[in-house]
Amino acid sequence: MLRQVAAGLKQNVRLRMTAPILFDTRLLDLRRTRAAARIGAHDFLLARVAEDLIDRLALVNRAFPQALDLGAHHGLVGQRIAQLPRVETVTSLEPNAALLASCAPPKVQAQLEALPFAEESFDLVVSGLALQWVNDLPGTLIQICRTLKPDGLFLGALLGGATLTELRQAWLIAETELTGGASPRVAPFADVRDLGSLVQRAGFALPVVDSDIVTVTYPDPLALMREIKAWGASNMLTDRRRVPVSRHLLLRAAQIYAERFALPNGRIPATFEILTITAWRPHVDQPKPLKPGSATVSLKDVLKPSKP
Repeated sequence: MLRQVAAGLKQNVRLRMTAPILFDTRLLDLRRTRAAARIGAHDFLLARVAEDLIDRLALVNRAFPQALDLGAHHGLVGQRIAQLPRVETVTSLEPNAALLASCAPPKVQAQLEALPFAEESFDLVVSGLALQWVNDLPGTLIQICRTLKPDGLFLGALLGGATLTELRQAWLIAETELTGGASPRVAPFADVRDLGSLVQRAGFALPVVDSDIVTVTYPDPLALMREIKAWGASNMLTDRRRVPVSRHLLLRAAQIYAERFALPNGRIPATFEILTITAWRPHVDQPKPLKPGSATVSLKDVLKPSKP
C-alpha cells in the first residue's frame, strides 16, 4: 500500500487540472469535524445509498479483491461493502480526520481530488454522497478511472441538481425581498445528463447514470436547516456572503418555505436527488457497440405490420 500511495502522489502531480473553486474546502473540513461526533444520528440518507449500492453489487457476478471507499465519511458504506462475500479488502479514503477515525483499517486521509494511489490499484471503487463537494469533478473522475484495474467497476452516488430545491427557492425569495439581492446558499449540484457526459469523457466504458428522488419531511424548515448543519454541510460556497444571517432573514426564509411547500399535516418536504453512476474501466473483453451501418435487419422491416 505504501508503494501504491507514493506512486499515486507522483502521478497526481501530472493529473491536477485548473478548476473553478466552488467550495471552501477548509470551511467544509471544519464543519465536518464539528459534526463528526454525532454524525451517526443523521446518516439516514447515506444508509439508503449504502443499501442501494449493495443491491447493485449483488447483481454483478464477480469478485472484487481490492475495493476503495472513496469519501468514506464515518465508514458506513465501507462497512456494508466489506460484508459482501465477493469483496476481500476495503480501503477507506476520507479527507476529514475526525470522520476517518471511525473507519476500519486500512484507511488513508487524502483529498478526493488528489488520489494517492498508483494506477490500476483497485477492482472496485464505491463512493457515497461525497463527490458533490469536490471542486474538480471531471479531474476526480479521471483519477478514479485510472485507479481502477482494467474492467474494474465504479459505483458512485452523489447529490443531484433537484436537491433542496424548496430551500433554494425560499432563500432566494427572502433575500431578494429583504436585501434586494441574493447570495449563493445551496450548492449547484450536477444534473443527470451533464454527469453522464462527464463520466464518459473521463474514459469510462459502459457508463450509466440514473436519478432517484427522495422526499423527506420535517416538522418545520428550521428542523431541516439544523439537520443540514448536523451533516457538516451548511453553506461552504466560496462566493457566499461573509456576514452572519440575521434572525429576521432566517425567519422570513422559513416562513416562505412553509407558506409555499407545507403539507396538509403541517410538515414540510425536502427533496434530495441522488444520482448514481455505474461505469467500468475499459477492457478488451467488454462488449462493444456495433459500428453504424452494420445491422443486418432493417428497422423498417421490424416495424412493418404483419400480414393477417
